[in-house]
Amino acid sequence: MTEFVLGMNAKIYLGAADAALSALTVLDNAKDVNLTLEAAEADVTTRGNQGWRATASTLRTCTVEFESLFKPSDANFAALSAAFRAGTSVRMAPLTGDKDTSGSEGPLANFVITNFSREETLEGAVMVSVTAKLSSFAEWVQVA
Repeated sequence: MTEFVLGMNAKIYLGAADAALSALTVLDNAKDVNLTLEAAEADVTTRGNQGWRATASTLRTCTVEFESLFKPSDANFAALSAAFRAGTSVRMAPLTGDKDTSGSEGPLANFVITNFSREETLEGAVMVSVTAKLSSFAEWVQVA
């Protein structure tokens, strides 16, 4: 059994809002993906906690950020661009591996595209920075 997971083997799956994982296709035009999972905090400190501040986890957030080559002819790139411009959701599943590989895991959810910024460096390919924020959670995928 592998003791680590390489980033190059991770996958982001993309499709229409509310689609099943089986209907999603690989977003292979993604580079340097970051999945951020965070929880807000509530102060639940009481006098009975012996002088220690107590914290409870509240609402969670999920953000996926990645770079993509500017490729309008690519169907997944076009879907992300259209979702950003229309303010609509797409279904995404950023997984640690293939959706059919045992041990792969990650969120399956609808996301809104909140950033679709283009970078045009003089000597590089035109790149787009994409930020997707969870809009409705479906499930945490854990492939058995």
